[in-house]
Amino acid sequence: MDDESLSDWANRRAAKVGRLRAMPIVFGDGPRAAHLNPDAPRAIERWNGHTWEPHGFAANLAEARRILYPDANTDPTPAPPASQPMAPGKGRHRKPGPPPPPRSRR
Repeated sequence: MDDESLSDWANRRAAKVGRLRAMPIVFGDGPRAAHLNPDAPRAIERWNGHTWEPHGFAANLAEARRILYPDANTDPTPAPPASQPMAPGKGRHRKPGPPPPPRSRR
């Protein structure tokens, strides 16, 4: 069995100290997913190596993202996929191409 050395584990764990996360402040059993309540206020929490501790507050998801990702010029939202025409091929659902030219017989 390949066990991780204690020093490697400690270094990996120490690298996570100071990480921030934004948790929506939702009362009751409401949805806690960020995309479901983008206008809900957020509690910014910081990992201290043992537990998440309060670090700050944000008015909404956009402000929380600016706190969590200060180096990003824009919000880290995925770009829409670029439209790509179908590449040539013989896939099952692809339209057949033009027929090959007839071969001459000698």
